[in-house]
Amino acid sequence: MIDEAEPVLRADPIMDRLVDAHNPYVEPDWTEYERLCISIINQQLSTASAAAVRERVFDVLEDEVTPKTVLAADDQALRDAGLSRSKIEYIRNAARAFQEEDFTRTGLSGVDNDEVVDRLTEIKGIGEWTARMYCLFVLKRPDILPLGDLAVRRGIEQLYGNGDELTRAEMRDIADSWRPYRSVATRYIWAEYEADSSIDLDDVDALEN
Repeated sequence: MIDEAEPVLRADPIMDRLVDAHNPYVEPDWTEYERLCISIINQQLSTASAAAVRERVFDVLEDEVTPKTVLAADDQALRDAGLSRSKIEYIRNAARAFQEEDFTRTGLSGVDNDEVVDRLTEIKGIGEWTARMYCLFVLKRPDILPLGDLAVRRGIEQLYGNGDELTRAEMRDIADSWRPYRSVATRYIWAEYEADSSIDLDDVDALEN
C-alpha cells in the first residue's frame, strides 16, 4: 500500500518532503482484540503512563490478551495494574462483543469503513476515534483520516498552517489530495510529529464512552 501511495502523496510538496524524510509510522503486529484493548487503555493517558499500564495489564494476563482471559481476570488485579473501573468494564464489553461477533480482519473484510465504525461504537467504551484507529491499524484500510487524534491535527497545523489553528473542514480539504491513501499520509504525519514532539500518538480530546 505504501509503494502504491507514494506517487499520489508526492504530488503534495509537503508530503513529498515527508516521504523523503521518514519511514511511515508503524506499530507492532497486535492481534485485533489486543489493539482494541490498547486503545482503551491509552484513553486519557500520556504515552509513558499508557505504556506502563499496558505492560502491567499484559503481565496480569500473562501476555495472553484474549476475550476469554480478560473476562476471567481478577478485578482487583486489573485495578492494581492501573485500570480504572470504567476501563475494566470497557475491555470486558469489547471481549463480549468479540465473542458474539467477528471483528477480525477476515470477518470485516467486506464491510465498509462507516459500517465498521457503527458496529464498534455500539460497544460501550468504544468511540469514533478508537473505531477509526482500528480501521487504520488493525484492518489496514488505506483511506482513513483520524481527525479525532490530537497529534494528527497538530501535525497538519504545523505542516500546513504554520502552527495556526485550522478547522477540521480545512484539514479535510488539505487531505483531499491524499485520497485514496489518507491512512498512509497520516502515518507520515505521525512520523514527522513524533520526531519533533513528545505528544502521545493516542491522545484524544475526551474520554470515549
